[in-house]
Amino acid sequence: MIRTSVIRFLNGLPEYRRQTRRLVSPAGALSLSLSVSLLTGGCASQDYPFVDVAQANARAEQGPRLDAGDKLRIVVFDEPSLTGEYEVATSGAVTLPLISDVPASGSTTGQVADAITGKLAQGGYVLNPRVAVDIVSYRPFYILGEVGKPGEYTYAGELSLLQAVAKAGGFTARANKGTIVVMRKSWGGGRRVNVGDPALLVMPGDTITVSESMM
Repeated sequence: MIRTSVIRFLNGLPEYRRQTRRLVSPAGALSLSLSVSLLTGGCASQDYPFVDVAQANARAEQGPRLDAGDKLRIVVFDEPSLTGEYEVATSGAVTLPLISDVPASGSTTGQVADAITGKLAQGGYVLNPRVAVDIVSYRPFYILGEVGKPGEYTYAGELSLLQAVAKAGGFTARANKGTIVVMRKSWGGGRRVNVGDPALLVMPGDTITVSESMM
């Protein structure tokens, strides 16, 4: 609706109508479309609420929680047929032989180990089961916008925003280095973050968008 309103407003300007009639090439039409998209996209980005770095880091400092796409190494001691690497499915569960799916999304590795231990014991499959769960690899994070190489990147260990940007080829000359948008599953949407001290921590699955500076 915002985009339609902008186009209608521009169509009401005589100079704009004259300029539009002179746009006969596909490249010119594409340029006009991109200009309107940037204008309306910039308006939409204002809708994200602000959080400060401390608020954004509060969950990250507790350690990443598991989610779909994470790969785990599950060891059931003295049970080689159950020991192996498993991936958290899109359902948020891990499927092991003998027992039903074990919920993993939103849990720590210790909580998943406890859940597997309980299911093995309750089913009578393993006498006094002992289970350990470790992370093989986390789901990736994404960084878009004004960086050298936007895209998907592997998450490994504690990662700051500047380290994530460095992976993506650094900021462009047009980048807004003061405020970014972070999409995070635990937030249920996006948040605008004023970047500063302490360093913003990135979590697995985050989508970071670096916008163009208006200056």
